[in-house]
Amino acid sequence: MPLLADFHNHSCLSPCGSLDLSPRLLADLAARRGVKVLALTDHNSSLNCPAFAKVCPPRGIVPLFGMEATTREEIHVLCLFTSLEASLEFSKYAYSILLPFPNDPEKTGDQVYVDENDTIEGEVEYYLVSPLQISVDEIGGLAAGYGGIVIPAHVERPAFSMTSQLGAIIKGPWAALECTRLPPVFGHPGNSRPLDTLGYPLITSSDAHFPEHVARRPFQLDTSLEELAPDGLSGEADMNALKRALAKRLSVSQQKPAI
Repeated sequence: MPLLADFHNHSCLSPCGSLDLSPRLLADLAARRGVKVLALTDHNSSLNCPAFAKVCPPRGIVPLFGMEATTREEIHVLCLFTSLEASLEFSKYAYSILLPFPNDPEKTGDQVYVDENDTIEGEVEYYLVSPLQISVDEIGGLAAGYGGIVIPAHVERPAFSMTSQLGAIIKGPWAALECTRLPPVFGHPGNSRPLDTLGYPLITSSDAHFPEHVARRPFQLDTSLEELAPDGLSGEADMNALKRALAKRLSVSQQKPAI
């Protein structure tokens, strides 16, 4: 039976998100709403992923780790890993190439990382929504070097997307494309022109920044818990199984018209 999945979620580490949305609360809400595969993807950092790794298995969730990276072109790209250690190493490198603009919590929001009990462990100095000094052409290869996959985020949105910044979807090592609705429409809302997604598999995700956003746009991942997590929920998910399941997702030519 397919698993309900959601690959795009923020926590209290993202300055544009709710300080209440800790990794524990994210996992709680997702579990209540039936999500079985959940990713934590804060802006340009994985520092809340250690807590996330601890809170997901007891709630019956396979955790994926990563970030919503911002490229030099200000395109948002989900970088996902099955290994917590690889995600943290990638996060450390990303922070080293982040535009060093100090965060002002009073103006732009808090950037705190916590433990599994929601105790604050620290705060990130530089503003995490700033771009990384890496292009969209480079980010796929960089993530792959750490064992990860990349999925361009909310591709049809009029800001911070591949289409808003480049005018179209470009070819790349994309495991899928994330959309806010299926099939995606260019410049949504207010435009009815279908988006050319070049045959890539398509997913939806919640892009949750607040508790009420959690599990609002999950998708069906065609795999089983046994295949995706052969060592159990406390073990590392199988990246090859994840790639195979994503490859089964429909392309735009196979989607029914959006309602």
